[in-house]
Order: sequence, then structure tokens, then C-alpha cells
Amino acid sequence: MMAYSAHKLQRSRRGKIFGICQGIADWRDLPVEYIRIFLILAFLFTGFFPVGILYFLAALFLPLEPDVRGDDNQRRQDNIRRDFSDLKERVKNMESRVFDKERDWEDRFRREKK
Repeated sequence: MMAYSAHKLQRSRRGKIFGICQGIADWRDLPVEYIRIFLILAFLFTGFFPVGILYFLAALFLPLEPDVRGDDNQRRQDNIRRDFSDLKERVKNMESRVFDKERDWEDRFRREKK
């Protein structure tokens, strides 16, 4: 009985050529070197045509694994938006203090008393 793998069969972004061997290795939790050696031996003993066609068909039809960096980019964008909103609010508060006419008169009055 085979152990259950939580990974789906898909091409890997970390692979060498189309990510097929790395994807199979991830799918079955095997070292990628064993998959590559097996594929090279299959190329040598059966010829390029049958194994090569299967390899390129797998490259065409297997989905590419999702880009996990996209989550990081979204998180960075959210952080930048939050920082920008915070900065915008701070500038708004500074402007209201600087351009407040009443405060300006109070500051002038205090300076003249001294």
C-alpha cells in the first residue's frame, strides 16, 4: 500500500527542464536525483521518441505549481497601503495644526508676552 501524499502532481518552478522531474519527486516525496536518473536510463534504453514524447506531453498538460511569492507580494502591497494611509493621516494632522488660524494667533500672542 502506498503512502498518501498531500501534494498534487504538477510541474515545479524549481525544476531544471520544465520542472517535470522535480514535480514528480515532490508528488511522491522522493529525491529528485532518483527520478532524473530513472528518466535518463529510460531515454537511453527506449530511445528518445517514446520517453521524449511523454515528457513533452507532461510538460504541456501538467499544471504549473502556484507561485507562493504572490502571497508575499500581496502582503507587501497591503503593508505599503497601510503605511501610506498612516502617513497620509499624519500629514493631514500636521497640516491642520500648521494652517489653523486660531492656533497661529495663539502662538503669536504667546510670543509677544515673553
